[in-house]
Amino acid sequence: MGRIQHKVSASLKRALEKMKLSDNTEEIKEEEGDDIKIGTSCKHGGCTKSFSGAASNEEVCAYHSGFPIFHEGMKYWSCCKRKTSDFNTFLSQEGCVKGPHIWRKKDTGVKVVPCRFDWHQTGAQVIISIYSKNSIPELSYVEANRTTLDIHIVFEGEKEFVQKISLWGVIDASQSVVNMMAAKIEIAMKKSEHMSWARLDLPLPVATPQTTQKDQDQDDEDEDSEDEDVLD
Repeated sequence: MGRIQHKVSASLKRALEKMKLSDNTEEIKEEEGDDIKIGTSCKHGGCTKSFSGAASNEEVCAYHSGFPIFHEGMKYWSCCKRKTSDFNTFLSQEGCVKGPHIWRKKDTGVKVVPCRFDWHQTGAQVIISIYSKNSIPELSYVEANRTTLDIHIVFEGEKEFVQKISLWGVIDASQSVVNMMAAKIEIAMKKSEHMSWARLDLPLPVATPQTTQKDQDQDDEDEDSEDEDVLD
């Protein structure tokens, strides 16, 4: 797979510049003291709690240790696989692992989070809109071949959205583009053929039930019984 070219809008450049200035101010404050700021959100996936004081350190954090998966309209975490088609229901799912909150981000890696996205099409293109604010161009990329899309978006400094899609149709990756804006990202994929797509992703093949040896033996017994009835 090759990386799809991306274009960065002026609005995103301005937003990132403001974030950089804000981050520099926060770093100075952190150097002056190790206190956790009131309102700091827990860095665990699926946890929506915020730091409200020393008592927050005694709370039990219910979080998801895995990563979010979106496939065939279903949304679930890789660690517990409680599937739902409703995005808000997915976001409100209680974590399957318990432990202490984490208020400070780790130096290695970023927090993988779910991100709302949808798609639409024209005669020549299929466009995916990912609603990730202030995406970082240097750390974000989309790879593709004719039938597969691999998305890695880092946004808001420490969040990452990861998604792999087996496409319903065929695209020309060399003629596709990723448009990065302040409020969202649009992946505009060039269709190889001007035909309407029935859906975005390709459904998984339905597994055919396999006949077990026990079932085969039972079928043989039934056939023998029918033969005996005919002879009688």
